Amino acid sequence: MISDEIKQQIIEGKYKIGETIPTELALQAQYGVSRHTVRQAIGLLSTEGYLRTEKGSGTYVLDFQLKPSNMKDGQNKTIGVMTTYISNYIFPDIIHGIEKALREKGYSLLLSSTNNDVDQEKECLKMMLDRHVEGLIVEPTKSNEFNPNLPYYIQLKENNVPIVMINACYEELSAPYVVMNDVKAGQILTDYLIDKGHTNIGIITKIDDLQGKYRLKGFLKSCEKNKISVAPEQICTYKTGTEEQALHQLKQMIDHGETNSKLSAIICYNDEMASQIIEALKQENKAVPNDISVVGYDDSILSVAGDTEITTISHAKEQMGIDAVATLLKMLSGNNQIENIIYEPQIIERASVFKR
Repeated sequence: MISDEIKQQIIEGKYKIGETIPTELALQAQYGVSRHTVRQAIGLLSTEGYLRTEKGSGTYVLDFQLKPSNMKDGQNKTIGVMTTYISNYIFPDIIHGIEKALREKGYSLLLSSTNNDVDQEKECLKMMLDRHVEGLIVEPTKSNEFNPNLPYYIQLKENNVPIVMINACYEELSAPYVVMNDVKAGQILTDYLIDKGHTNIGIITKIDDLQGKYRLKGFLKSCEKNKISVAPEQICTYKTGTEEQALHQLKQMIDHGETNSKLSAIICYNDEMASQIIEALKQENKAVPNDISVVGYDDSILSVAGDTEITTISHAKEQMGIDAVATLLKMLSGNNQIENIIYEPQIIERASVFKR
């Protein structure tokens, strides 16, 4: 939010090219956030080419309409990157891999975030078109729902801008992707719990993204293979922005449902949801893993940040960013023999699962 607001003020001329923006302390007071948050916002704008920080002097507004210094005549050496989020969870690692690989090849990075919102995605796509990026790496927004912005992607392709998808894809759009095998991840995580003696397993998953859909599919495949029955109440779903409602629904499942009161394990959409569920269970005086086992996905920093370290599924993170760049550069070189990259998941076993 801070980054977008300062950017808009630069575009409107409130902060003029060559002048400094307010100090970090002033921005910290203005927005009521930590200095770390302010520095992240400035860092995003520096990456996008709007600001330059000089130690001991201040942060200056750049002429963002100029070509990068390493751009040859007639060539734009900028690659656009659009992710759902930027500064939290696994996204900094993915972006670091992208930035590292681009820097080695002499490309600059134009980074933007959609916050998993199609309206914000639309604005990001307009910016990419306006800035004439040479290629685009995209994490799809609400990939399990119809996306009204598909015409913008078609326009980019008509402009000969290659597109690579990460983490998921738009099934309506023909573009290579770099993803985890989420169906298999859901299956092996459920198999793991069944091997530990759990036969009454609940799942809480996000359904506006393909990752959640595929992880649910893997869960159901494992239950069918192992002849484990699943009641409808054992499946709790939510969409972006409704996480609190999902947590409340899960509490009801555990506390009041005839079937779900016997739940011995819960599979969570990701480590972030798993950590929230563990905290919610603590408030209900239920211990993890002794009363209920909890597992997540993505092997994020959150999986080891709490009192109970979470059993989870691996995620390629930085390597995903590196491979996405390699795929995009192949396309830019004229290579039409592009194969999708699908990483095989692995269990990261920690302390959140109890063997029955």
